[in-house]
Amino acid sequence: MISVSSPQHDNSPSAPPSSPPETVIFRSRLPDIPISNHLPLHTYCFEKLSDFADNPCLISGTSGRIYTFAETYLLSRRTAAGLSSLGIKHGDVILLLLQNIPEFAFAFMAASFLGASATAANPFSTPAEIHKQFKASGAKLIITHSIFVDKLQTGTTVIAVDDPPPDKSCLPFTVLSDANESEISELISISPDDTVALPFSSGTTGLPKGVMLTHRSMITSIAQQVDGENPNLFLKSDDVVLCVLPLFHIFSLNFTLLCSLRSGAAVLTMPKFEIEAMLRLIQKYKVTATAVVPPLVLALAKSPLLESFDLNSIRIVLSGAAPLGKELQTALCRRLPHAVFGQGYGMTEAGPVISMCPAFAKHPTEAKSGSCGTVVRNAELKVIDTETGFSLGRNKSGEICIRGAQIMKGYLNDPEATLAAIDVEGWLHTGDVGYVDDDDEIYIVDRVKELIKFKGYQVPPAELEGLLLSHPFIADAAVVPQNDEVAGEVPVAFIVRSKDTELTEETVKEFIAKQDVGDERRALRWWSGEVLWWSGEVPAVVRRWSDEIPAVVRRGSAVVRRWSGGCRGGTPSFSSLLLSLA
Repeated sequence: MISVSSPQHDNSPSAPPSSPPETVIFRSRLPDIPISNHLPLHTYCFEKLSDFADNPCLISGTSGRIYTFAETYLLSRRTAAGLSSLGIKHGDVILLLLQNIPEFAFAFMAASFLGASATAANPFSTPAEIHKQFKASGAKLIITHSIFVDKLQTGTTVIAVDDPPPDKSCLPFTVLSDANESEISELISISPDDTVALPFSSGTTGLPKGVMLTHRSMITSIAQQVDGENPNLFLKSDDVVLCVLPLFHIFSLNFTLLCSLRSGAAVLTMPKFEIEAMLRLIQKYKVTATAVVPPLVLALAKSPLLESFDLNSIRIVLSGAAPLGKELQTALCRRLPHAVFGQGYGMTEAGPVISMCPAFAKHPTEAKSGSCGTVVRNAELKVIDTETGFSLGRNKSGEICIRGAQIMKGYLNDPEATLAAIDVEGWLHTGDVGYVDDDDEIYIVDRVKELIKFKGYQVPPAELEGLLLSHPFIADAAVVPQNDEVAGEVPVAFIVRSKDTELTEETVKEFIAKQDVGDERRALRWWSGEVLWWSGEVPAVVRRWSDEIPAVVRRGSAVVRRWSGGCRGGTPSFSSLLLSLA
């Protein structure tokens, strides 16, 4: 969950101090609270079940089927009993290859009941990618949709949530959901330090790795948001939270599903993002809260369809997982005047939430535009110099580090990567560059590895992307570095025109030149490769979500993934990009 920084912070190179300064630790504006992180995750999430047992808990946006909290609890226990009958036990892993449907929740919570863990993968990944995660996680069973069964390359047990293909050896989901819940052993001993969720992340560098999130870390992260007399995220039992972001991503799993279960709010599932379908669901079910990402914000801010629907029920819009410019935030606020719009920030390894917008609290305080709020309660945050590792004070950009019970236990079967991510003092190094201002609000500049080194300055691509997206004729943009003999590196912009507009290189250069930015930002060079000019309406979807989801821009039936090496070492070309069917 990343926001774009303000241009006023100090981002210029500076000489390191002669000796390490005193460590400056930042904490939440809100007081710490007692957290019941000794409990298993399922016990914690359903702890207040008697308060709203008959309230809607899960709503299928596709079928309209509504499951109450009591039914969700029962079906989760039955699913656990069914998994147990198939040999799943404490310490085992199940793989969820699912879109956003209620069965995802049943299966995830079932793993918790058994002391097992769930790893979730993108069902639209390639067969090789899915198999790699399956093998790395050590999963013993897969739950998926019948249309994805052909992607599986394993001889393990496969359960289809819909009608299993007749020519495939799959079991129906009823094998789980019709099981006898009383057959779950009450003798299962679950430790707070047992892994319950196993998302995959690249971390700050390298290939995707299994992130071991324990019962303790998951509960702590949820409690930091929704527990206490003044919760930082005030969800009520009559709220309806739209689940449009994929549950296989930790942001949606944590914020949308688990925080709602704890708070008694209903979750409305939507398998995939389509703007008109999303607006219809918001109007029909009077959605009050939703999590979004910048491309979705862009689609909402620029779509004329918003005028055709009643969206006044929305009170919370949380943007995260990628940088969001002030201009885009302002544009959406104009379209949804009744909603409180704010940003959060986090990473998978952090549990995932690191900071939260204070405007979402029960007793809210205003958040500045462009900020991603203040650090969560019961946690500590510091900023360190990216060269020396020394602690930095306010308004100084450096690497963000976070410490608390919510962070991961480590990477699965990778102690070396774990030691590189979490130091001996327990600080998780995020790889994100940011700063804390005078009001304790956090601004994220960019990733350490994505900063463009222009004439000794560190230029954040996200800042330039936000600037470009403020142009009315630019539908989408991505900025990457290119080697330069004089400057070291210069930024190169990949730009997509808005529909039925004219845009030239000279127009973009003039636009940049007029902005109130430093000279290094005006060094933007424009590369107009053919792959960037697409006819028809450009759907804005997830791009630069996080390390574990490639930066993508969808164009019709194709997905253009930004070359992981950027433009370092050469001029970008069509062959530098990977194309795959959506």
